[in-house]
Amino acid sequence: MKIAFTTKGTEWDSQMDPRFGRAEWIVVYDEENDKLSTIDNSDVAGEAHGAGPRTAQRLFELEPNVLITGNGPGGNAGTVLKEAGIVSYIGAGDMTVKEAFDAFKNDKLKKA
Repeated sequence: MKIAFTTKGTEWDSQMDPRFGRAEWIVVYDEENDKLSTIDNSDVAGEAHGAGPRTAQRLFELEPNVLITGNGPGGNAGTVLKEAGIVSYIGAGDMTVKEAFDAFKNDKLKKA
């Protein structure tokens, strides 16, 4: 399973970014290979509109099974993610990536 996180950094101890569309980084953990990879998403910060769908498109290309974020994607981005089969979980905005992963594994996050 691949799990994507919206974050403010690139490591397990990085803070989660509660925003979806304008998240600074996307960290993807591939459980099968025990590998962490990162995508710089900071280029959408200056976008007046469309940051959420652009971030959703990046996720679509990474093919995660799950997205963990803080507040969740907006309407358009949420629709794109749902159609791509990516299940979103919210409520991790005040956590580190590792804490968010543990919360997900222990069913402590809310499905968006």
